[in-house]
Amino acid sequence: MLIKLLFPRGFCAGVYRATSALNAALNKYGTPVYVYHEIVHNKWVVDYFQQKGAVFVNSLDDIPDGSVTLFSAHGVSPQIERQAQEKNLRYIDASCPLVQKVHREAKQFVQQGYSVLLIGHPHHDEVVGVQGEAPDKIFIVKSKESIDSLPLTAKDKVAYITQTTLSLDESATIIEYLKSRFPNIVGPAIKDICYATQNRQNAIKTAANKYNQNKKNVKAIVVGSANSSNSIRLKEIALQHGIPAVLIDSPSDINPDDFTGVDVVLLTAGASAHEYVVKQVTEYFQSTFNAQVEEERTCEENTVFPIPSMP
Repeated sequence: MLIKLLFPRGFCAGVYRATSALNAALNKYGTPVYVYHEIVHNKWVVDYFQQKGAVFVNSLDDIPDGSVTLFSAHGVSPQIERQAQEKNLRYIDASCPLVQKVHREAKQFVQQGYSVLLIGHPHHDEVVGVQGEAPDKIFIVKSKESIDSLPLTAKDKVAYITQTTLSLDESATIIEYLKSRFPNIVGPAIKDICYATQNRQNAIKTAANKYNQNKKNVKAIVVGSANSSNSIRLKEIALQHGIPAVLIDSPSDINPDDFTGVDVVLLTAGASAHEYVVKQVTEYFQSTFNAQVEEERTCEENTVFPIPSMP
């Protein structure tokens, strides 16, 4: 068995920024540090920080007034920020700068008189936060059906933006349909889907196409949690390219019978998955199947975001 360790994989710059900020807050202030929503959508990372003394909450009402609080990488709405100020929370905004960019675009389009169509998954933390910029002017669309039910006409002033962790193909199809429904629609000057999401998707596409052609028994493993949008997209892309794929949190999720007779395993990780877990998975296959490991690189990543200042 050959393990093809795809690169880029795992933590992106936004996740490094958020997790580094939480580590810095714990080191500076001690415990507890409250975190509004999961710092990133990954079970291993959340469990790790809970063990260090972070307390994850889904409501600011669960945080004592004046406490040190961190906003997750997915960003928050202006209403949440105002509530944090009212509670006198010492808050740290660890939202990804690329998510912050989508917030700015949403506000600018609304200020210019547009109805904004936010392409994304309803109830995802990032989407909820962006819609909060102008709930009566920002409409979430996830499919052609949701577009057809909009209270808008082709004559309306319409703009679109997208969730950062979507599939490139998925968003392209929806944008094409939007342009057919709203001929004068405008979009962001720079695409919203983040560089890391694009790079990880391109890596799995390239590998799937390559190993689909050599007639070997190939499967893909995506290290990532079931609530991680970008990890789910990686699994979907492998399946769309004819490669059976599984999404796992840890080696304990692997059924060895599923990999008996497999020649090549394409191993990647979502942007919120820690490299430590990837290492555990490779060691599992080395010990269980005597697998050889080779890294396959499609591009380099050099983006770095400085951590936010501490209050």
